[in-house]
Amino acid sequence: MSQNTAEISRHLRNSGFRVTPQRQLILDAVCKLGEHVTPEAVYDHVHRIAPTLSRATVYRVLHFLTEQRILAMVYMADGHLAYEMAGAEPHHHLVCRTCDSLFELPHSVLRSFRQTMDAQYDFEIDVSHLSFFGHCTDCRDSTGA
Repeated sequence: MSQNTAEISRHLRNSGFRVTPQRQLILDAVCKLGEHVTPEAVYDHVHRIAPTLSRATVYRVLHFLTEQRILAMVYMADGHLAYEMAGAEPHHHLVCRTCDSLFELPHSVLRSFRQTMDAQYDFEIDVSHLSFFGHCTDCRDSTGA
């Protein structure tokens, strides 16, 4: 999905959803704040603009935008949840537990895994985002992990 909020709003309306001021404000905040933004950062940003907007509304809208595949959830090394704009093609993350580095992994890497699940278990996996936790090369080399 593009970061063009007008295009996203049009997509939502064409899908039968209203683009409420709250949804627009939260979407604008995620776009402005950049990649891997926490719900708290979104709340802090929108609260300055609309002080009556509750945390619950922010969380509900983030969840809604994720269900619509406009946003993707990312679990960070510290276990906290963050959001980013979903791309045209899903991608995944490698997260270093030692240094908190985050590396993008193309969706194509999971192709054989998805095919195996379908062939062996007759189960089609709906994978839009995964985070794999471990240790990057630098941290593994320095700690012997």
